[in-house]
Amino acid sequence: MSEHIIKRDLVIDLPRIFVFKFFADAVNLERITPPELGFNITSLQPIDLRKGSLIDYKLKIRGLPVKWRTEISHWDPPREFIDRQLKGPYKQWIHRHTFKELGENKTLIEDEVRYRLPMEPFGDLVHFLIQRELNYIFDFRTKAVAEILSGR
Repeated sequence: MSEHIIKRDLVIDLPRIFVFKFFADAVNLERITPPELGFNITSLQPIDLRKGSLIDYKLKIRGLPVKWRTEISHWDPPREFIDRQLKGPYKQWIHRHTFKELGENKTLIEDEVRYRLPMEPFGDLVHFLIQRELNYIFDFRTKAVAEILSGR
């Protein structure tokens, strides 16, 4: 019965307020998710993100359709926000997004996800497969954010 953690850091040469606004627009989730996941927000848009906001979406995991609902459980612009899974494939999914000002035009983006697999402890037997998939997704996400926010 393990809690697993994914962490990613990225430094962007833009002011923190600009970077935070990018992440505060839920539509950008589709832009930074690998296309083969078929990620699609199903909530009415635009979504006004704040504490208590709900986001519904669907995607495919290993080709299987999955419905997912997250709630913004913490909202502190432009410093951080936390979304947590209310419905989805994980027993626990808590994603903390932190934005630290390193200078006038430099921002450190930190992602930390704390997750637990379903059917513990048996789910942990396949964690190496899930971890590989999540690493791919978050590596893609980091690269996509860097490319979009740097104007490439």
